[in-house]
Amino acid sequence: MSDPVYISEIFSSIQGEGMLAGYRQIFVRLMECNLDCSYCDTDFKKSDSGRLESKPGSGLFIDLPQPVPLHRLSAIFDDWKLQLPGAHHSVSFTGGEPLLYADTLAEWFPEIRKNLLIHLETNGTMHLALRRVKQHVDYISMDMKLPSTAGCAVSLWDLHALFLREAQGSNVSVKAVVGELTSAGEIGQLCDVISSVNVSTPLFLQPLSLPDGSIGITAAHILRLQELASSRLPDVRVIPQMHKLLGAL
Repeated sequence: MSDPVYISEIFSSIQGEGMLAGYRQIFVRLMECNLDCSYCDTDFKKSDSGRLESKPGSGLFIDLPQPVPLHRLSAIFDDWKLQLPGAHHSVSFTGGEPLLYADTLAEWFPEIRKNLLIHLETNGTMHLALRRVKQHVDYISMDMKLPSTAGCAVSLWDLHALFLREAQGSNVSVKAVVGELTSAGEIGQLCDVISSVNVSTPLFLQPLSLPDGSIGITAAHILRLQELASSRLPDVRVIPQMHKLLGAL
């Protein structure tokens, strides 16, 4: 019997970021994180209560007692598949940082994957934890943290390189949040990491979303950053957070 996990919320929405942007997914947002990024819009502290969308896509929530066992999560997925047959492309495990629960997810993912593809959203700093689950994951969205936007106290470039190497053989893409203070040097370091591992890895530059809903980077600057990255990498795309533009969860 696998351990239960602490889940902040479960809801159904459009994936607004990265490789699967535009697909409908079930989102499972896990509590706890090993980083504290300045732009993070998630309260990831562990608590005894999460929330569950009462009907997929409704935006209305009911209480979800914590922690959550696998049989409860599977029952929710089965019910939502009956309510909306064929609507969901996959289930996205996000956070916080889901790889903090790697031992449990290594047991959960094979069961969940019998009915739904698995998309892992991660901050790309826990390569040993990834090793325990990657064989059960269909898509990996790795977030590379830039100092100008994430504001992390320590450099994460070496950890990101280790993680990307561990993710090879998987369907992995990289996302980086960029703002007006993002420099050409940061884009160069980002490209250095990707090209040193696999130059073909798709890179998604995501404009920084500010708390008031505005975009924290001008069109001219993000185009310049894309130009710089595209001179080094063959697949560089700019995608804002589409779910926020739609007013979706």
